[in-house]
Amino acid sequence: MFKELLDSFSEIEDPRQGHKTEHLLVDILAITVCAILTHADSFEDIALYGRLKEDWLRRFLELPNGIPSHDTFRRVFTHH
Repeated sequence: MFKELLDSFSEIEDPRQGHKTEHLLVDILAITVCAILTHADSFEDIALYGRLKEDWLRRFLELPNGIPSHDTFRRVFTHH
């Protein structure tokens, strides 16, 4: 089921500027969904979840630059 979710996320077009991104959109979306399912309710909670579950997340995600910061999550989800 998680693989299907990741496949769906990979089809989403990333609106961010490519040369300014350090984290894959699919990684950000997957961490966010997992964190929210465990009752995360802030960008800080999402980033904390990512750090606490990094070893497990690396089994499925690329995470080329580690876990995004809470500021990165905020920028992605508040981008206009």
